[in-house]
Amino acid sequence: MNRPLRPLAPLALAGIVAGFVACNPEPPAVAPPPATPPTPVMPLPSSSVAPAPTAAAPNCGQLDRATFNRAAVRLNLPLYWASDANKNGSVDPDELRSLLFYPNEAHWTDGQRFTTAFEQAYAKMLQSISDPFGGMKLDPSELKRRQLVLDDLDQGSATLVYNDLRKLSDEEKAFVRHMLTASKLIDALFAKQSGIDTLASKIPADDLASQSLFRRNWGPKCIAPKTEKNPDCSAIPGAPKPICDVWPARLQTDARFCESIEKRRIKPLIEPFNVVREDGGNLSTVKYSEAYKPQMNAISAELKAAAAGIKDAKEAPLKAYLEAAAKSFETNDWNGADEAWASMTAQNSKWYLRIAPDEVYWEPCSHKAGFHMTFALINTASLRWQEKLTPVQQAMEKALAELIGKPYGERKVTFHLPDFIDIVLNAGDDRDPMGATIGQSLPNWGPVVKAGRGRTVAMSNLYTDPDSMRIRRSQADSLIARESLGVYVDDPTPGLLGTILHEATHNLGPAHEYKVKGKTDDELFGGPLASTFEELKAQTGGLWYVDFLLKKGLISAELAKQSYADSFVWAMGHISRGMVTDSGQRKPYSQLAAIQVGFLLDEGAVSWDPKMKAGNGTDEGAFVLNYDKMPAAIDKLMKIVGRIKATGDRNEAESLAKKYVEGDRVPHKIITERMLRYPKASFVYAVDL
Repeated sequence: MNRPLRPLAPLALAGIVAGFVACNPEPPAVAPPPATPPTPVMPLPSSSVAPAPTAAAPNCGQLDRATFNRAAVRLNLPLYWASDANKNGSVDPDELRSLLFYPNEAHWTDGQRFTTAFEQAYAKMLQSISDPFGGMKLDPSELKRRQLVLDDLDQGSATLVYNDLRKLSDEEKAFVRHMLTASKLIDALFAKQSGIDTLASKIPADDLASQSLFRRNWGPKCIAPKTEKNPDCSAIPGAPKPICDVWPARLQTDARFCESIEKRRIKPLIEPFNVVREDGGNLSTVKYSEAYKPQMNAISAELKAAAAGIKDAKEAPLKAYLEAAAKSFETNDWNGADEAWASMTAQNSKWYLRIAPDEVYWEPCSHKAGFHMTFALINTASLRWQEKLTPVQQAMEKALAELIGKPYGERKVTFHLPDFIDIVLNAGDDRDPMGATIGQSLPNWGPVVKAGRGRTVAMSNLYTDPDSMRIRRSQADSLIARESLGVYVDDPTPGLLGTILHEATHNLGPAHEYKVKGKTDDELFGGPLASTFEELKAQTGGLWYVDFLLKKGLISAELAKQSYADSFVWAMGHISRGMVTDSGQRKPYSQLAAIQVGFLLDEGAVSWDPKMKAGNGTDEGAFVLNYDKMPAAIDKLMKIVGRIKATGDRNEAESLAKKYVEGDRVPHKIITERMLRYPKASFVYAVDL
C-alpha cells in the first residue's frame, strides 16, 4: 500500500463485540493506537451500531472461506481470505489480505499473529451470519430494502487481484505509492462525473451492507442481474437516482434526453472531453479541465511528483508519459499524453499505465469519456504473440477489407498488437462492480488513433484464479453438451487469444474514426447503437481471425476449437446479464453476444437440443457446437457487420439487433437461469509494498 497498514478507526468497527478470545494460539499482540483514517474516495458515514453483548470466543474455523469473504463484503470490511493454503479449514494470518478502495484501512496481522482488529472483525462476521441486521427492529419497507441489498451483494463473489511488490527498489516503491494516491484521486473525480458524490451522506449510518453496495456499485443502484431492475433495491431509502454531472440535470428528467441531444446535431454537445451545461434553456459546453479543475489539478500534481522521482534512465518513456499526462490534466488537450503513451511499450518499460478520460459506456448517452486508471506490470509472454502477429497485421486488414467490399477499402495499419499486462489496480471507470475489462484498445480519438499508433492490451491475470476457473467450468457444464466440451480447457490461453484478436479488430476495418459521408458511427447510429456495433465488429473479428491464423499456420486446429468454445462461454455470461439496463439503455456486450449466438444457431454452427443432457449430466437442454461449420458462419456474420459499419446502415443494424435481442431464437431465460446459479466475479485489489 501507499502507507503502512493501520488499525480500523473505532467508529468503523462500532458494534463489534468488545470481549473475545483470540484465534491465535498465543495472546494477540496489542494493536497500535487508533489513527485517523484516510479520506475515503466516496465519503461514507461511520457506523453507529450499538455494541453487541459479549460473545463466546470465536474459533477461526467456524467460517468457510466463501462465507468469510461474503461476510466481509456485507460488513464493508477491507479484508479477504486469499486461500486455505494449508488446507486446515481455518483462516491463518498469512492467508489474509488487506484491500484497497475501501473507506477504511486496517492492520489485520502483526506478522505471525492476528491483531485485535481482526479478532473484533471475525466476531462481527460470525454475528452477521446468524443475524444480518444486528437485532434492529426495522419497518417492513426498510427490512425489504436491506434484504435486497444483501441479495445484490451476494450475487458477486469477491475475487482477489493481488501483487507482492516488496522486492521492488526504493525508487520503484515510491512510484507505486504515487500511483496508489493517484488512483484515489481518479476515483473521486469519476464519482463526481457520475454524480454520486452528493449521495453518500444519505446512506443510513447503521447500514454497513448499503455502504458496501454504494462503494462496490459506484452508487446506490443495485446492478446484479437478479436485482438490477427491482426499483426497491438501493443503498439509499427512496432509491434516489444520481444526476450524471456531464449533462444538465433538467434534461435527465426525460428518459429520452439522449435522443433529443443527438437530434440537435450540434457536434460540440457530443464531443467526449467536455460537460454540457444549461443556462436559461441554452446549452453550452465546458471543458473537463475547467469543470473539474480542483480534482484534475490534484491529479496533475501527483503525476508530476511521480515523474520527478524516476531517475532510472530505463524508465524514460514512463517518465515522459507521466509528465505529458500531468500537462493534459491541466489543459484538457490529450494529444500530447497520447503521443507519449503510444511511445511507451512492453519493450521499453516494465510498467503499464493509462490515466485519462477514455471510454463512454459508463454514461447514459455513451458520448462523454469517463476518467479511469489502469496500472499494471508488463507480462513479457505477450512478446511471443507479437512476434507471430506483427508480420501479418497488414494482411489481416487486407483480408477484412476484401470480405467487406466497397465502399470500404484497405488502409495502411500500423497499430501495436496487444501487450499482456498483469493488473495491479483499476480505478475510476475501470473498476467495475462485477467483472472487468479483459482487453482494451486506446485511444479512441485523435491523431494517434488516426495514424494507427494506439496501444492494445490484454489483462492476463484476470479470471485465472482457481475460483473463477471452477465457476466458469460449472457454467459451461450446465449449458453445453458433453460432446462439445471435449475441447474446452481450464487454461487462459484460448481466452487470451480471443482477447488479442478482439482488440486487434478494433484497429482494423471501419473503426471508430471511419466516416460515411463525413459522419462517424456515433453520428450515424447514435451512441449506444454505435458502441454495440463497434464491439460486435471486434468480437466477431476475434472469431473470424481464428481461421485466418489457422490457415497461416500460426495456431493449431486444437487451439482454434478451444478459442471457439471459450468465446461461446463468454457469450453465455453476457447474455445472462440481460439486454438492457433498467432505464432501457442497450448493454453492448450482452446484445452483441445475443446476435452472435442467434446467428450461429441460424447457420447451424450451433444447435439447441431441448432434450439433450448438458455436460453436467443433470440439466436437460444443451447447446451443441459444430466446430467444422464455425468458420463459414462467422465469415458470413463478419461480412454483414462489416458492411453495416462501412455503409452506416442504421436500419440494418437495428433490424439485426432486434431479431436476436428481442426475438426468441436465443433461449435467453434458460441461459440466464443456469449462468446465474453462480456468483459473478467482483474484483478486489491488494498490494504488499
